[in-house]
Amino acid sequence: MPSGVNERWSMDFVFDQFEDGRRMKCFTLVDDFTREALSTEPARSISGYEVALMLDDIAKERSYPKVIVSDNGPEFISKAMDEWAYRNGVSLSFIQPGKPTQNPYIESFNGKFRDECLNEELFFNLGSAKQQIEQWRQDYNNNRPHSSLNNETPNEFAKRHQNQLCA
Repeated sequence: MPSGVNERWSMDFVFDQFEDGRRMKCFTLVDDFTREALSTEPARSISGYEVALMLDDIAKERSYPKVIVSDNGPEFISKAMDEWAYRNGVSLSFIQPGKPTQNPYIESFNGKFRDECLNEELFFNLGSAKQQIEQWRQDYNNNRPHSSLNNETPNEFAKRHQNQLCA
């Protein structure tokens, strides 16, 4: 269990489709301590290089994590991600293949994301998907208390630990 903000993030992909059957891939990222959904970025495809760019954008707001946990997907084990991690002093930790329970924070989040957003919305194009998914992510972070966070929302919990964001 992480003991501070930005100590450990978890990342994964969740797949869905547009109304016309085209595939959509969402990059999901959570801070394991605050349970904040840092990203739910939808795209048609996402490379390891693009994951690194998204992580840099997020780190501009809150700094880099110490560790990021993920599965062994090709984007996460790519040369681009390896170079990104080395350059930014981030340790990449990979779960064993076929053992998603070794990354429980992202798996729990992905279940909520699928049940409450992806299964409830109809996406006609990437623009509408980005808007609807971001709206859900903001609601998740700002309006949804978590019992694991003493019934605070992820953003309320993070604000109480704000001093750790600058560490």
